[in-house]
Amino acid sequence: MNRVWLFLGALTGLAAVGLSAWAAHGAPAGFAPGPRRAVDNALMIQGWHAFALIAAGLLAERGSRIAHLAGLAFAVGTVLFCGAVWWGALGYPRIALPLAPTGGMVLMAGWALLALAALKR
Repeated sequence: MNRVWLFLGALTGLAAVGLSAWAAHGAPAGFAPGPRRAVDNALMIQGWHAFALIAAGLLAERGSRIAHLAGLAFAVGTVLFCGAVWWGALGYPRIALPLAPTGGMVLMAGWALLALAALKR
């Protein structure tokens, strides 16, 4: 299962780079300054959590169940938070509003779990 977190971390990083390039150069009408800042923030969060997924995978390799929970939290939280920000920037704020804070809380839980996993072994 630890390979899943390593795989998802690599894909998350790949998607962050690709989406960054698209947002900067290929977005149909570009983004207004407000949505652009939100998109930049989502991409930064996505990039950081690509590394967090890889860290969870490396700790999970050592048999840490808590690291697996951290990986799950990072994967779910990244999809919820970054997905909500993207939906909002693309003009669907009603869908995005409740998901972004939930995703952020799940990401914070992932960091707490990763910290516990690091202390356990």
